[in-house]
Amino acid sequence: MFTTETQIRIHYALTDQMGVVYYGHYAQFYEIGRAEAIRQIGYTYKEIEAMGIIMPVVEINSRFLRPARYDDLITVKTTLKEMPTYFKIVFHSEIYNEQDELLNTGMVSLFFVDAKTMKRCNMPDELKTRLEKYF
Repeated sequence: MFTTETQIRIHYALTDQMGVVYYGHYAQFYEIGRAEAIRQIGYTYKEIEAMGIIMPVVEINSRFLRPARYDDLITVKTTLKEMPTYFKIVFHSEIYNEQDELLNTGMVSLFFVDAKTMKRCNMPDELKTRLEKYF
């Protein structure tokens, strides 16, 4: 299993009139956590794209337990629970507030896609090699 944590300060533009984070922003929080997780593995999205691979989101689920509010410092915990197989990678997210209360859980599935053909392809061998030590 591979897990990373990323902190994000909630700024005013992310909230609604009640001072609560608008639900649509949680997908961005998951993406920030994913990008930092990939960076911790030793790559960036930009480097993966330079290999000719793009990673579109094919499924997203979110569960809202408590609200995040303006000026909160949230922690996005991003986990790969299973070694990605073939063309699919699944990231699980948990979002906590500063009191370590679980606010939200999410799951995002992405496919590895050849940028030229726009067809699914296997995970790059280099990425697979770096991930194997966690599973």
